[in-house]
Amino acid sequence: MIPDCDLRLDLCADLDPDNASDKPEEACGVFGIYAPGQEVAKLTYFGLYALQHRGQESAGIATFEGQQLHEHRDMGLVSHVFSPEILQKLPGQLAIGHTRYSTTGSSRRCNAQPVIVETRLGKLALAHNGNLVNTAQMLETLAARGCEPSTTIDSEAIALLIREEVNAGKGWVEATIAACRQCVGAFSLTIATPDGIMAIRDPHGIRPLVLGIMPDRIDHYVVASETCALDIIGADYERDVKPGELLWITDRGVTEIDWAPKIQPKLCIFEMIYFARPDSWVNDESLYSYRMRLGKQLAKESFHDADLVIGVPDSGIPAAIGFSEASGIPYAEGLIKNRYVGRTFIQPTQEMREAGIRMKLNPLKDVLKGKRVIVIDDSIVRGTTSRKLVKALRDAGATEIHMRISSPPVTHPCFYGIDTDTQDQLIAATKSVAEIAEQIGVDTLAYLSWEGMLSSTGRDPDSFCSACFTGDYPVQIPDGVKRSKLMLEVGTKG
Repeated sequence: MIPDCDLRLDLCADLDPDNASDKPEEACGVFGIYAPGQEVAKLTYFGLYALQHRGQESAGIATFEGQQLHEHRDMGLVSHVFSPEILQKLPGQLAIGHTRYSTTGSSRRCNAQPVIVETRLGKLALAHNGNLVNTAQMLETLAARGCEPSTTIDSEAIALLIREEVNAGKGWVEATIAACRQCVGAFSLTIATPDGIMAIRDPHGIRPLVLGIMPDRIDHYVVASETCALDIIGADYERDVKPGELLWITDRGVTEIDWAPKIQPKLCIFEMIYFARPDSWVNDESLYSYRMRLGKQLAKESFHDADLVIGVPDSGIPAAIGFSEASGIPYAEGLIKNRYVGRTFIQPTQEMREAGIRMKLNPLKDVLKGKRVIVIDDSIVRGTTSRKLVKALRDAGATEIHMRISSPPVTHPCFYGIDTDTQDQLIAATKSVAEIAEQIGVDTLAYLSWEGMLSSTGRDPDSFCSACFTGDYPVQIPDGVKRSKLMLEVGTKG
């Protein structure tokens, strides 16, 4: 069991803001499996392992063996949290799992998921990807019913609402629908009960969720944030969980329930650009293919003569290859990534900090020396690591550095499950493109257009949420929540 919050330190706070990631951070990944007779905990472990990129702060698995719930969750990477011995203590016929990056609630042990609650029908475990914007109102509703949360996360509020509805006499599905209808924001959920698992998406489908089937047992089902989690355990992709849909998976198969009215889908476009793994499939193709098209479109919009094109590993590489193909400029690996460097709690000295970018990326001097280089990256949020990267490339001998970004400028914070800064910390909200270029030290800088980003999807542009680029939020944000991140008036960039 995990002790109360007040007994735990906030272990994952970044003590050095200048070394913070220059990328938006994903909220989390969810996984669920119904497979009686199989090692569901081990399969969930591998599913979470494939989803590790979606959150590195904590991980957890809950299984049901009949009415008996088994669970383990802790801070750290999936491979650190679980061992063969721990997985053996998680038997059952079904399981859900979670890997977390905190956006609502601090990074503490007590906030690790799945969230567990006790109801009149037995225990319930819930894993959540996304972020609610009406958590304060939900907590007020719960407080009026005499229900006090034990954590600081919106996910627990959802679980407690379900518990209240169950205790009022509803069944699992009816109670979950009643609770979800009180939730405003982004949520993709996997929920485990003694009778089966549920998979639910919010009406806009802002965060992804997919359904898979085990090929040797068509009555064994898997749900996950991305298709890469199906691939790792050999499950076949069946379809996406539709926005506003609930799947109830039991020994009778899959029951499909449309619990919310049909509205315009709004999948987060950053899932396409950056968050999801390039081998995950969205809209009938791998995201690698989409990101290559972004690079080709970028070359059409902002060509510059150079000797070679390099990508910032790993997420900038597909767009760099696309840029190279469209421009005719050779592609080369100019940066090598140390893939074993993760979040560290040992703070470097000032001398070490001056070479901070080299903890993760190291330039190839013999490739870069004397070359005019086009550097492709997927986004710039603060500009801090971009500046260090450019300095490292110049130190390696690059004579010109032209940076191209395969997305538009990020000018607005996200409220739906992406950890972006307040608006005054987003570099593109306060500076023009020319000012950003000067600050990060490049010869030229250009971003992909908003129109180019959306047209490259080959889908209806209105079917994506791109609020971080436009400020057009598909789900209304309460004023109090909005003020916490919108520190500047819209339109302050130069």
